[in-house]
Amino acid sequence: MKQKNSSKKEIKPKKSNLRENIEAIILAIIIALFVRTFIIQAFKIPSGSMKNTLQIGDHILVNKFIYGVKLPFTSTTIIPYKNPQRGDIVVFKFKEDPKKDFIKRTIGVPGDVIEIRNKELYVNKKHLEQDYAIYTDLHIIPKAMQPRDNFGPVTVPEDSIFVMGDNRDHSYDSRFWGFVDLKDVKGRAFIIYWSWDNDNFGVRWGRIGKILE
Repeated sequence: MKQKNSSKKEIKPKKSNLRENIEAIILAIIIALFVRTFIIQAFKIPSGSMKNTLQIGDHILVNKFIYGVKLPFTSTTIIPYKNPQRGDIVVFKFKEDPKKDFIKRTIGVPGDVIEIRNKELYVNKKHLEQDYAIYTDLHIIPKAMQPRDNFGPVTVPEDSIFVMGDNRDHSYDSRFWGFVDLKDVKGRAFIIYWSWDNDNFGVRWGRIGKILE
């Protein structure tokens, strides 16, 4: 006597809507954490040290992948790619308070000789013209008093960069506290995705989507 083969298909229990929603939320969180850790992170500009390139209230995106892949929650680079170049706007962990992130422009890379004479910037003994740099104080401070307007010459050490704010008379930068260790660099700022003018309580529509150079 022949045994009949069963033609019935196994019916899997359907996931509940609640479970599907929870799984979708968890997946979205994992993806967001991955992107934030390795690829792109958002920052808000709290001060005017990078005026007029960046205004207080600008919200920017930072490319964290461009300088290599780092281990999460550490400064250890596991996949190096390239180092910051002169002119790059970088976000980094502030050496005097590692809980704070600073944003400045890269002025000098390893081996460069940096000098400032009466507000004029020289890199490797060549005068550096920078259209984005602004000076709002005509007074020149002597080197003996502070390094804002007269500084160096100093040589940028290996695995370090020298940074300055574009708002040269109102920026607390490498002139005052020294070099940035490359391991503390988080990434390069590349676009403004939102800008809020708190003084006039309005959106700066013309700044949204601006590519940073």
